Formats: sequence, structure tokens, C-alpha cells
Amino acid sequence: QVQLVESGGGLVQAGGSLRLSCAASVRTFGNYAIGWFRQGPGKEREFVTAISPTGSTTRYSDPVKGRFTISRDNAKSTTYLQMNSLKPEDSAVYSCAAGPFIRTLITDYDYWGQGTQVTVSS
Repeated sequence: QVQLVESGGGLVQAGGSLRLSCAASVRTFGNYAIGWFRQGPGKEREFVTAISPTGSTTRYSDPVKGRFTISRDNAKSTTYLQMNSLKPEDSAVYSCAAGPFIRTLITDYDYWGQGTQVTVSS
């Protein structure tokens, strides 16, 4: 069983930055790929970014490419999402998820956090 807890969300002005964290309560954290997904108001949950178990491979959705950076510290069982140049359309609940492979589909992930709200004002 893997428990994930997100933190770092909040209110920021357009153009600003936030760093989200996803802390896992599992000793085998290094065995899991971690993905970040988001769900805006009235929208379906969508893939944002993911990182492989060792951190050697990352993937990004087109809307965030060049602005967001995912990283992980396996010694701390934590994944980070650095979000720069934020836009109002980035406003959403951001959730992290753990799975065996670095994938983009919701169904590829087995464990989910509760999410953290990010609101970007114009």
C-alpha cells in the first residue's frame, strides 16, 4: 500500500511560480513511477507530467512543456513539481499518483493522493 500526500498548492498571480510536493509513505518508493494529473473546474482529469522510478526519464503534456519541471528525491520518498510562468488555465486540483511504469493514462496508476488546489489569478 502506498500513501501519497500532496502539498504546496495555493493562490498565485499569473506569471508566478509554485512548487508542489508529493510525499510517499512507502520504503520502496524507488520502485514506482510518479505522475501528476490535474482537474480544472468542469473539466476531466488530465495528465500533466510523470517521472520514472530512477528519475532518468520524464514526460510532459504539451500545455506545460517548458514551464513545469518534475523531479524526485528517492532518499526522501518525495516528488516535486516546479511550476513557472503560471497561467489562469493552470488552475486545478493537482494530484500525484504512483504506478509501475511512466505512463500518461489515469488507469496506469494504482495509488493516488487527495490533491492540492492551485489557483492562478489573472
